[in-house]
Amino acid sequence: MYLQATLRVVWAQQGQTPVIKLHSGRENTHFYGALNLLSGQETVLRSDEMNGEISASFLQLILKTYPELPLILLWDRATWHQAPLIKALLEANPRLQIIYFPAGSPDLNPQEQVWKATREAISHNHSERKLDKLAQAFEAHLKNNTFPSSLLQKHDYFRLCMMFN
Repeated sequence: MYLQATLRVVWAQQGQTPVIKLHSGRENTHFYGALNLLSGQETVLRSDEMNGEISASFLQLILKTYPELPLILLWDRATWHQAPLIKALLEANPRLQIIYFPAGSPDLNPQEQVWKATREAISHNHSERKLDKLAQAFEAHLKNNTFPSSLLQKHDYFRLCMMFN
């Protein structure tokens, strides 16, 4: 997420053009997010960088959030998601399995819809001048909203579950 606002079309009363001040810098922060496909709840971690160490910390957060459940994480193929620390963490936590999305397929990843909805709600056309405040609003939106996904229904997950009960 950048402090620089992304400009989108907005409605305004005739003669009252909204003014969006642009920030000239490229200040940014990063977010890791995991969407629970059953509940729509988001697990989120804010970070100044993205690397194997932070990715491993994020996986630890997911394991802590769901301490008793076997977990399958659908993940993109970012290089930092495949670091040696990740492999070691997976070996130490067999209840967590990762399935990687095919390369170049953000359309398959439900998390991308979460990012899109949150950018539309928080960071498009914003007038915030401080990155920290904008990031706090972004994180609060992720934590305080649910994001329904049709991925499980689309792929007959619930029918498959009934077959194995």
